[in-house]
Amino acid sequence: MAKAKPRGRGADPVARAARAARERASAESPRPARRGRSSDVFGGEIRRRDLFPLLVLHLIGREPAYGNRLIEEIERITEGVISVNPNTIYPLLRDLEARKLIAGEWEHPDRRTRRYYKITAAGRREHRRLLAEMEPFLDSVIRSVTLIKREIYDQEG
Repeated sequence: MAKAKPRGRGADPVARAARAARERASAESPRPARRGRSSDVFGGEIRRRDLFPLLVLHLIGREPAYGNRLIEEIERITEGVISVNPNTIYPLLRDLEARKLIAGEWEHPDRRTRRYYKITAAGRREHRRLLAEMEPFLDSVIRSVTLIKREIYDQEG
């Protein structure tokens, strides 16, 4: 399956902003970059606020996808900042399918291989609802993180 190009507001601006922030930090700071495994900075509240269902509906709305492909795409979009494990994505996919927001089909129906999911009409309606609901919340997270960064780094002399 060919890699989909991101459309509209979303992946590209976020990825560019993350990349630019890393480049600024490495140019401004003599400290070595931290290495090791990624940490998921968007845990708890942000997941409860429907971010992952919105993101999954968005990605499946672009093209049908299977669970591991969604995991890879989320990690690509966030440049590894958000890592999703199968114990998160597969129960979410089953829930979205049970709510008839997505429909799943086995790649090879005669044996259990990849299960591809596509968005349904109800899923498109839910996607629009979540878009409207989540934007103010995401804006508040961005504002809060920006204020924290300004407080910490603008005070250093």
